This record gives sequence, structure tokens and C-alpha cells, in this order.
Amino acid sequence: MIANDARIRVDSEFAALRTVVVSRCEFRAPDSPAILGHQMPVEPEAVRVLEGTWGREFGAVFPERQRLWEDERDNLAEVLTRYGVRVLRPRLFTAAEKAAAGPHGYANFFVRDPWFTIGEHVIEGSLQFPHRRLEVLTSRSLLLDQVMPAPARYVSIPIPEVSGDGAAGPGPFLEGGDVLVLGKDLFVGESGMATDRTGTEWLAKYLRADGYTVTPVPLKSHVLHLDCAIGLVREGLMIVCPDRLPDGVPETLRDWERIDVSEEEAAAMATNGLPIDAETYITDPQFERVGHQLQARGITVEYVDFSVSRMFGGAFRCSTQPLGRFD
Repeated sequence: MIANDARIRVDSEFAALRTVVVSRCEFRAPDSPAILGHQMPVEPEAVRVLEGTWGREFGAVFPERQRLWEDERDNLAEVLTRYGVRVLRPRLFTAAEKAAAGPHGYANFFVRDPWFTIGEHVIEGSLQFPHRRLEVLTSRSLLLDQVMPAPARYVSIPIPEVSGDGAAGPGPFLEGGDVLVLGKDLFVGESGMATDRTGTEWLAKYLRADGYTVTPVPLKSHVLHLDCAIGLVREGLMIVCPDRLPDGVPETLRDWERIDVSEEEAAAMATNGLPIDAETYITDPQFERVGHQLQARGITVEYVDFSVSRMFGGAFRCSTQPLGRFD
């Protein structure tokens, strides 16, 4: 018998959060920009960090920021625990895994992307950036412990092909930051930087028999993931950056109430908050304007400073991965 709070199932972005994995804080940049695997991020602070850490661990270059970064994730875990959420953490990389990463470097900092949960399906994805290709390994033992005893299915998308020039190479690519869950409706972002059409089609094929509909959502080319453009807060309410959606909001969501944010706010991760449930939302004090609009709609807002995490181009959704989210 599996305890109710340990059931593996995610029904939506805002169903009650029961079990969640909160990220670690490990990053070593590639040896040089030539092997990053993709274009540089557009966030100015992220560019400055990369320029100071080529071939080196972030914590060795910026020890005080490393400490603050770890505190941010611990503070988030404390807030979630206070609301009764069961919090799990990935392990750290082993010395052998760091060595295997070689000149590409490694990252263990945004657990949203290397795997994700849809309904009772836990899916290991496939990441474009070479320095993130091993990131799923730090969650593997956790997934084996939590998912294998459960009725949930556990699969992995085929690994991408190998490129000889240091670029990302052909896909398929499928990253959790691009996948938004709304019951049987799934929205999958495509910008060229992360999930590609082959990855979207694989997901649609895999889940079709279970009645899921997958809608591709085009993103502007500088936007890494869909959750950097849209955040579903509760049924009928979303935070959105229209400037990042060249084809507009997906048709299924066009009747929803919107809290619009600017390109500058979205680049700072204004859409990347985390609903604990449909009445409670976590965001950064940087986005107090958004928080006030949520509070005016009856939502309790918890503020957690996430300035270091946001510097890497992600925030609360990027830093968490639900295993249980259901009412």
C-alpha cells in the first residue's frame, strides 16, 4: 500500500502539491564558449557569470553567491514543508560523473528539465545543452526509490544523436521546462533552444493512447522554455509574457484571465513562480507587482528571494519537479 502523499501523479500545474523534488546547486561551465552547445543566454547577469566561470565551478569563483544560492533552495524547501509538502532532494554529482562530463562541464541546478511527470507517467527527457546531458543521473536513484514501487509508468525518450562539432546535434530533445500540464491538455514550447518538434511528436505519440492532447507552442528564439513565457496559476488565470509568444497564447487558454508581464520581467523570471495549490503561489519579491495582482484575486503569495537562481535563467518552477500534484 502506497501512502496517499507518496502517490506518483501530476494532474495540473496548480493541483495540490504533495511531493516535490527541489534542486541542488552545482554548476561548472564548459571550458569555452565554443563548446557551450548553443547560443549564449540573453540575461545580462547570466552572461557575466558564464564569462567568469568558463571551465571552473561556480562555487570556486563565487563562493559567497554559492552559499546564497544554496540558502535559496533550502528556504524554498522550508516554505514547501511548512505547507505540508513532502520535499525530496537529488544527490550531488560523483567525482566520476564530473570527470565524465569533461570539457562540456556539468549542471545539477534545475531539476524541472531532465525529467518530468504527466499524470501517472514519469518521463526522462533529453537536453540540448551538452553540459546538462548528465543532469538526470543525480535524480536516478530517487526515481528508482519513489517510482519503481508505484503503479506509475517510467520511461525515457531516445537519446539524441551525436554531433562531431561540439554542437547539440540532431534530437530528439524534450525538456520539462517546456511542458505545461492541464489535465489531459499538454502545452509544449518550441524555440529551437530546448525541445524540438521530434521531441514534441514523441511525447504526443507516447501519450495518445491515454487520451492526452499535445499542443506545440512556438516561442521566440531567445526563450529557453515555455515556463519562461507562461505560468498557469489556477483554472482560468495565468501569468504570461505576450512578447515571447509569436503566435499568441494557445487557443485553449485564450479565454483565461491574464496577468501580463513585459519582456524585461519575463527575462527576470516573472512567469516562473510555483503554485502550491490553486490558492497559494510562490514568487520572488522582485515581482511584487505581480504578487499584488494575485493577492487582489484572493491568492496567498509567499515571497522567497531567488536572485542567484534567477541569474542562471530559472526560478521556482525550474527549481522544482513534482512527483505528486493532485486534489
